Amino acid sequence: MSRIRDPGGKVPLVVSYDACERIYNPPMPLLFQWRCRLEDRAMSQNALRDYLDHALAEIGAKDASNRLMRYTFHDFRRIFVTDAIMHGLPPHIAALVVGHRDVNTTMGYKAVYPEETINGHRAFIARRRALRPSEEYRVPSDAEWEEFLGHFERRRLSLGTCGRSYDTGCIHEHACIRCPLLRPDPAGRPRLTEIRDNLTARIAEATANGWAGDVDGLTLSRTAAEHQLDQMDQIAAHRGAAVHLGMPAFSDVAGQTVTTPPPRPAHTRP
Repeated sequence: MSRIRDPGGKVPLVVSYDACERIYNPPMPLLFQWRCRLEDRAMSQNALRDYLDHALAEIGAKDASNRLMRYTFHDFRRIFVTDAIMHGLPPHIAALVVGHRDVNTTMGYKAVYPEETINGHRAFIARRRALRPSEEYRVPSDAEWEEFLGHFERRRLSLGTCGRSYDTGCIHEHACIRCPLLRPDPAGRPRLTEIRDNLTARIAEATANGWAGDVDGLTLSRTAAEHQLDQMDQIAAHRGAAVHLGMPAFSDVAGQTVTTPPPRPAHTRP
């Protein structure tokens, strides 16, 4: 700014050419301009690129692979948006400054660094804890910890695991075969098969004695048991199934034959 000001302290207005729009812009106080004889002219993009490459080479800015860094003019818009938003400028104001119609475009310019992500998450947790009662974050007593572990011990069943929430009792009167919260374990399949066969025998007994009410209840239990058996089979098949990633085996690669192209005919002079 000090270099290009005129004796009156003003920045001269110069006309520049927009290569993208292919039009001449109206006179503007451009920062990158130079004095050419009796008039002020805008610096060309090639000259600005040379100045930028020279500045990066002088300061020795290198990337992770130890190569000199290269910047484009558009990179400075991204740097400006990132720096402005990180220092508190609202995104919708930054969108107006850089000329974006959609604030989502501006947010796409902002770079998110790992340190910023960690600090943002920690600040979010701190704000959430400040809003919640402090007694919820106290150290649990030995009795409370034992009760917590005991809840998960009581969820272990012969047929699998109960999926009810912590500190809740069984609302299905321990009818685990019919319960939708039962997570069946394939290891309990022999016991469930024995229960299914026992239900079949009890249904036959109830049918022979004319106990229609028992027949309906036992039939529902047997249907649920068969459904749980199907789930166990699906879980076991899913665990034992191998996923083929499409990687070629060594035998496939070694078995490929290399075809040598025929020799090209020699050129003869006429």
